[in-house]
Amino acid sequence: MSGPIAVFGGTFDPPHVGHLVLGECVAEQFGCERVLFIPAGDPYRKTGTDTAENRRAAPAPRRSVTSGALRLELVRAALQGNPRFAPDGREVRRSGPSYTVDTLRELHTEGHREIVLVLGSDAAADLPNWREPEEIQRLARIVVAEKAPGAGAAGFERVEMPFLAVSSTLIRDRVARGRSIRYLVPEAVERLVEKHGLYRSLVHGGNSPAAV
Repeated sequence: MSGPIAVFGGTFDPPHVGHLVLGECVAEQFGCERVLFIPAGDPYRKTGTDTAENRRAAPAPRRSVTSGALRLELVRAALQGNPRFAPDGREVRRSGPSYTVDTLRELHTEGHREIVLVLGSDAAADLPNWREPEEIQRLARIVVAEKAPGAGAAGFERVEMPFLAVSSTLIRDRVARGRSIRYLVPEAVERLVEKHGLYRSLVHGGNSPAAV
């Protein structure tokens, strides 16, 4: 492989314009040929799946999450038109909790030796609670995007990007309240949210029961 790739994992429930801006800024700042958007099949730190990591450190409040297959469909729709962006469904296809360290090992096996791992500041702060955090840092160059002004980068390199006060939580809440999400997500994502009836009623901060 000739150049670095960026790995941008997450729940993407749904993907929004902030994710796209972050991916573009990472590609430009760190010279990445491709940015892989990898939705977690089971984002165990959010779903509260019984894992050694969650038993060791209490997970965030549990919430329901849209199915991995549907979130991958949303990601594919969001990335249309940018040849550097690529959806990657390996964690959706993999059974069990989605461990970043497993994904990084797979990518190394595939020949990717220069990997830029993109984390939000909240994920970077939670990294010690993940599976094999030291191995993650060995396998990838970690860069961090601040989720809020002054959130910090937990000692890692900081992504230079404009701050956008948009989040998947905000979008789910707006849909549940019957408010517009136009311009907060790509048009193709907005259409899929409407088509599948996503987020119309929140359950523990998550999605409508039909979307789980």
